[in-house]
Amino acid sequence: MHDTQPTSRLSAIPRGVWALGFVSMFMDISSEMIHALLPVYMVTALGASALSVGVIEGIAEATAAIVKVGSGTLSDWLGRRKPLILLGYGLAAFTKPIFPLAPSLSWLVAARFVDRVGKGIRGAPRDALVADLAPPELRAQSFGLRQSLDTVGAFVGPVIALLLMWLTAGHFHTVFWIAAIPAFMSFLIALLLVPEPMRATSGEPRRPMLTRASLLQLPASFWWMTGIATLFTLARFSEAFLLLEATRLDVPAMLVPLVLIGMNLVYAAAAYPVGIAADRLGKAGLLQAGIGLLVAADLALALVPGIAGLALGTAFWGLHMGFTQGLFAALVADTAPPERRGTAYGFYNLVTGLGLLLASVIAGLLWDAFGPQITFLAGAVLAGVSALLLRLWLRKDKVR
Repeated sequence: MHDTQPTSRLSAIPRGVWALGFVSMFMDISSEMIHALLPVYMVTALGASALSVGVIEGIAEATAAIVKVGSGTLSDWLGRRKPLILLGYGLAAFTKPIFPLAPSLSWLVAARFVDRVGKGIRGAPRDALVADLAPPELRAQSFGLRQSLDTVGAFVGPVIALLLMWLTAGHFHTVFWIAAIPAFMSFLIALLLVPEPMRATSGEPRRPMLTRASLLQLPASFWWMTGIATLFTLARFSEAFLLLEATRLDVPAMLVPLVLIGMNLVYAAAAYPVGIAADRLGKAGLLQAGIGLLVAADLALALVPGIAGLALGTAFWGLHMGFTQGLFAALVADTAPPERRGTAYGFYNLVTGLGLLLASVIAGLLWDAFGPQITFLAGAVLAGVSALLLRLWLRKDKVR
């Protein structure tokens, strides 16, 4: 058999990036087995409201974002990424058994909180390590590959959850217990196969970087990009609301994971090809297309009735994720100096994470007060505004 161009591209991506991709994949299998069922479990079994789901999801993601600032900066200061990556994945793995043991909503909130602390510890050092390992001409592809493998996990996890719910006649706790297995597999792969490359230094001693002066050394293009991404995040509230929409349409609890399965299948299929196209053609046009896909997703969810609207909106939602998440991550590496990548990823994730907290709370309030249609229409408006700001930034800095 002759090698094809896509195969040669895949083989050119460093093995460490592949290892990080599989670490992400197995952890996402575990997390999404739980996440695919958790909003429904909280509402149907524990009596939580949509606002409660939004607040819990928002706090969980904001917690991860806040922790990323410290871990990203610490990885720059130490000159090492792997110890923090191991700590983050280890904490997430050892937290998973709390979910089936939790006797009340407060225990679930605590488990979700600790799990997200682990995500926060590993997130910025992991993204910075991908940028350290990948050559510039393969950067968007490398982020796209890691994101695709991560999203394969986000697709496989709900599939397993769906099958287990069918086999166990809807026994949530059994699914939560089995979800712990891939989490520990993820930790072992990170321990054994993720490298810690030598990084070039200036010869000067490393100093803590959480200072006003250090932030001012991050270029204006980084802050512009982060601001646009944050506004975009306000439009891209938690996927938990897709699950709530499925529940509102009387989709049986056993079949609700199909929403995340469909979304993540599209996401995984799109992320790596978009990365290849971005390295060849530039990131700007593809990022604008991704924002437009979110507008389309929100409009479908708001205006197309019934299961057809849910299916169409979910597919567009997955496409917009594939078009935007890897590209935003690659743009952080493009706009931040190499010695401050951990700090840059930390602050990027902090600001966008706080945006996700605000977005999820607002979505929960709108949902409870006015219903899902207004919630999704508000998301479409905010996505449109972020697209306009992106065009302004591209004209200003001539970033491609």
